[in-house]
Amino acid sequence: MSTMQLDIVTPERKVYSEQVEMVSTRAAEGDIGILPNHIPLVSPLDITIVRIKKSGQELQIAISGGFLEVRPDKVTILAETAELPSEIDVDRAERAKVRAEQRLVNKQDDVDFRRAEMAMQRAINRLNISGRR
Repeated sequence: MSTMQLDIVTPERKVYSEQVEMVSTRAAEGDIGILPNHIPLVSPLDITIVRIKKSGQELQIAISGGFLEVRPDKVTILAETAELPSEIDVDRAERAKVRAEQRLVNKQDDVDFRRAEMAMQRAINRLNISGRR
């Protein structure tokens, strides 16, 4: 089966670098599946999950925004943050979700709602790939 290089990097480190069969994620244009020899594309990424297929197995990586660059033989994701399921502290993610929910429900004047919504999305994204919802 044909493969392509996938690199996922953050400002701190290279999170993933392997030959893969398929990458799927949610880009600005909507959900996208990328196979080898895909047409070139550059797109921003919101808080999302990147699904990777390699050797018939699927791996998920939690992304907290960034950019996707697709070339026929390579996909590069420059992410603000990226976490493998094994790196996620589930209890911390659950606490973050509860805090964000409380901020959104209480509707205090000094709450930055966009920031609380994004914190909620990040926590849910992390919990989804860790197996807890």
